[in-house]
Amino acid sequence: AGVAAPLLLLLLPLLLLRPLLAAPGQGADTWARFARLPYPEDQLFLHDTFPEGFLWGAGSAAYQTEGGWRQDGKGASVWDTFTHRPPPAPSGPRPAGGDVASDSYNNVFRDAEGLRRLGVSHYRFSLAWARLLPNGTAPANPAGLAHYARLLARLRELGVEPVVTLYHWDLPQRLQDAYGGWASPALPALFRDYAELCFRHFGAHVRYWLTMDNPYVVAWHGYGTGRLPPGVRGGPRLAYRVAHHLLQAHAKVWHLYNDHFRPTQRGKVSIALSSHWIKPQNMTEKNIKECQKSLDFVLGWFAKPIFIDGDYPESMRSNLSSLLPEFSEAEKKYIKGTADFFALSFGATLSFQLLDSHMKFQQLESISLRQLLYWISREYNNPQIFIVENSWFVSGSTKRDDAKYIYYLKKFIMETLKAIRYDGVDVFGYTVWSLLDGFEWHRGYSIRRGLFYIDFQSHDKKLMPKSSVLFYQKLIEKNGFPPLPENQPIEGVFPCGFAWGIVDNYIQVDTTPSQFLDPNVYVWDVHQTKKLIKVDGVFTSKRKRHCVDFAAIRLQISLLQEMHVTHFHFSLKWSSILPLGNLSVINHTLVHYYQCFVSELLRVNITPVVALWQPMSENQELPASLAKYGAWENPETVQAFAEYAKLCFTSLGDHVKIWITINEPSVKNLTYTAGHNLLKAHAKAWHLYDKDFRRSQKGKISIALQADWVEPACPFSRKDQEVADRILEFDVGWLAEPIFGNGDYPHTMRGWLHQRNSVDLYNFHLPYFSEEEKELIQGSFDFFALSHYTTTLVGWEKEDALKYDHYLEVQMISDITWLHSPGRAAVVPWGLRKTLKWVKSKYGDVPIYVMANGIDDGQNMVQDKLRVYYLQNYINEALKAYTLDNVNLQGYFVYSFNDKTAPKYGLYSYVANQYEPKPSLQHYREIIDNNGFPRPETEVLCPGETVSCPECHFFRTRKSLLAFVAFIFVAFIVTIFLISYYSKRAGRQYK
Repeated sequence: AGVAAPLLLLLLPLLLLRPLLAAPGQGADTWARFARLPYPEDQLFLHDTFPEGFLWGAGSAAYQTEGGWRQDGKGASVWDTFTHRPPPAPSGPRPAGGDVASDSYNNVFRDAEGLRRLGVSHYRFSLAWARLLPNGTAPANPAGLAHYARLLARLRELGVEPVVTLYHWDLPQRLQDAYGGWASPALPALFRDYAELCFRHFGAHVRYWLTMDNPYVVAWHGYGTGRLPPGVRGGPRLAYRVAHHLLQAHAKVWHLYNDHFRPTQRGKVSIALSSHWIKPQNMTEKNIKECQKSLDFVLGWFAKPIFIDGDYPESMRSNLSSLLPEFSEAEKKYIKGTADFFALSFGATLSFQLLDSHMKFQQLESISLRQLLYWISREYNNPQIFIVENSWFVSGSTKRDDAKYIYYLKKFIMETLKAIRYDGVDVFGYTVWSLLDGFEWHRGYSIRRGLFYIDFQSHDKKLMPKSSVLFYQKLIEKNGFPPLPENQPIEGVFPCGFAWGIVDNYIQVDTTPSQFLDPNVYVWDVHQTKKLIKVDGVFTSKRKRHCVDFAAIRLQISLLQEMHVTHFHFSLKWSSILPLGNLSVINHTLVHYYQCFVSELLRVNITPVVALWQPMSENQELPASLAKYGAWENPETVQAFAEYAKLCFTSLGDHVKIWITINEPSVKNLTYTAGHNLLKAHAKAWHLYDKDFRRSQKGKISIALQADWVEPACPFSRKDQEVADRILEFDVGWLAEPIFGNGDYPHTMRGWLHQRNSVDLYNFHLPYFSEEEKELIQGSFDFFALSHYTTTLVGWEKEDALKYDHYLEVQMISDITWLHSPGRAAVVPWGLRKTLKWVKSKYGDVPIYVMANGIDDGQNMVQDKLRVYYLQNYINEALKAYTLDNVNLQGYFVYSFNDKTAPKYGLYSYVANQYEPKPSLQHYREIIDNNGFPRPETEVLCPGETVSCPECHFFRTRKSLLAFVAFIFVAFIVTIFLISYYSKRAGRQYK
């Protein structure tokens, strides 16, 4: 079991990888293929490296970063004009423009230093057409030529490969005024002239050229919708004509380079095409065709003419009729093949931003870079792909700890790696967008996409590295995500006597009396009603109740036996045992039921682990009278709990050896006063057991706290680490420190509350314990019981208001590369190990029980595969904590027993009044039988154990049945013997 998952991950590339023998138009099989991939293995993070020689880079665009809009003879661009012009009233304010932006024009060496620090192999930047040709045509501007020559020279000194874009949306305004911009058929020739100037002056030092960036945005939003410069609202017809001219312009430049410059300069030329990704509403043939059409209308609009046959996609030609211009046969031949590689732009510029809603064709937009890469390979004959722009964004107010940006970057790069390793896609380079913060087009300065932070209000515009710089820098050094020793599963077993358990919030209670306990006499009406009729006034003697009378107990016990667990953890119902909250009314029937249940558990060698109280939704499962009068806010609840605990110890203690006073109190819904009283109640119950019951009952008792791990979102950020430490103290230390530590609340907690109350006039009072109370609470434990389900990332930078806690000043963040359950719980096995290590570091070598650990599933049983993965890896991390970190781990319990009491969490499903084991139950049973993950062909026997015999389980768990069968068999033999004996004797007498 210990090596099953790693082997599967090793085989996964072989299962997925196949040669991409793509012919044009085979991209449509992408959606079906990815729907068939193994779950959850295909969604796991891939720890591997990129091919040797893979290109790592960063990029920027002239208008976004250069500034100096009128400096040294530069002409105006359409973006200069657009951002300076007062907007039409209905459209709202326009963003401030790029007049200064990041001031890269005056900071060439500053930007180059950023590149050096990153260790990139290439830098993508664009030339400002209006800086080189202020009027869009000759004469050239010497200052502009000198600027880019200086930048290229500095890149050569650093050994950084330039990737140069000729046109990144900033058309000279003079060409727009004189010709109507790209709406004019004259523009392709003018663009060719501009390109020739660039090739002649810079081509000797440039190996990768991009003619233009994202022609979809230029055509559709520059000349169709008018959302972007030059702001022409010409509708679809003009947009398609502009795209026609852009394709012609690109082809002219490619042929120019191919015919006149390639022989000497030996470079490559392509066009940067942007795309979104789209997924079907549901997997029907019609919806998949609509998805294909969506990609045709955005990416295929330009990619198919260039990479396939010189003409537009069939879906466009059949749907747009006269709107779409036509290429002559000569033009098709001229355009076809005019790219030396496929330059892809994917990310926040187009996705969920500038993609026109009509282009989705009622399907769902997604950000799956991997599937897009596969689609391109299948659709366009497996071209070499260069990702020339990719990233996401953070808020404009976010400064240097850009955790959200890091995790999107991590996702996109990991998906690229999977496309290469699993899908056989030929990707040879990756470019982060962007090197530094700048003007973000239609969103102005409201978002940031740079690796380096720029304070736009400052005079010197210093380049300050964000956390993403450290992330990307290390990734480049390692050429990906190489496997780490701590990520590898280990082999080994847990100690003898380790507690393997299962949890149920509350056991199924059915105290319906058995027919054998009914004292009434009945007559069977066989002639008319065919029913039993009670005879009034006639009674039989009433016999004593027996545990076998409860059918519900027998069923639950048999289900538990099938698991092979050694321990079963459940909670008593305080509100049902003492309905009035005191000893004046005791539900003796329920107490007897619990007595029967725990005694039956012991009879089959399952140790009961019983919690006195667990908060649930209705009245927190407190007796109504206590809930009505303040619940835990009321100090009288403390004494009521002590009385209730004494009743439970007295009634059940002979059968219960592990007690939990309070199980998983929810600190999110607990006031400080309530928490204060809850701690005192726990301590009173502990001391009561210690003084009056421990000697005779020989059990142990503690409290069980929820302890999910909290990880700093930016691992390099001191502030994020402080936030993580603070949250751990508020979530776990609040109730743990008084018991397991110094008898008082954590210093971090008191200090923070004092600060908040004084600065923001909050009135959150954390009570103080008297010295007597400290002595009562401190040390009131026999072990540390914790529940652990998931891990959360936290940071200090406010990014998402919906996930920001103003009181604790913490931003909740999600790592989108993590597996998530249907309920959106993150599956992070290493978080359990870190939690266990944290408990040990805080509270010493205390015995620890993982009292609950589990994940939800969906209606589809495929989701149970996620639970199999979850159990395998969380238990393996627990083994690491025990084996490698010397954590005193005593037991592990899975949450939960069945779906009836904990819907979607159970190892048994519950449908139509039937319990059915899920595959995860079998997997957990195998781990229990092996006591962990033993090395192959080794068997570890604990004292008193015999060699495991799977077949013997049938006999061990059915002793009563076997005894009955043996009795019948013996009776049968005796009967046969007697019949034979007397038959022979009768025969002799007859004679």
